[in-house]
Amino acid sequence: MVRLAEAEQYERVFRCFDEDGDGKLSPSELRRHMGLTGGELLLKEAEVAVESLDSDGDGFLCLEDFVGFMEGGGEEEKMGDLREAFGMYVTDGCGCITPKSLKRMLSRLGQSKTENDCEAMIRHFDLDGDGAISFDEFKVMMM
Repeated sequence: MVRLAEAEQYERVFRCFDEDGDGKLSPSELRRHMGLTGGELLLKEAEVAVESLDSDGDGFLCLEDFVGFMEGGGEEEKMGDLREAFGMYVTDGCGCITPKSLKRMLSRLGQSKTENDCEAMIRHFDLDGDGAISFDEFKVMMM
């Protein structure tokens, strides 16, 4: 059973992944955003994940389906995966994701963003307002 705070966090992430705002995630949206968060997911893998989790058979994930996807796996495994993903973005030696390090990682992933774009992305999840994403903020964003 998902607690209310967790449900709100899942919904927030879901809305970020849902690029076209249709309330559903396509395999390509899922793949693209898992890649941006440090996870590697091939389009075929995303299609298989959507197919296996899609509760209404429409080829997309609704919020409930997405929650099932996010809750898959053990807690210890999730933390390890999150730390590994977080580490991919931390390149400035400060132990957090900065606009500069986010821009660099997105560029490696084929996403061209300006530093201003990255600042705006970080502001969305920067809970303490320091202009960077700590591991705790990253966990909130991803969970």
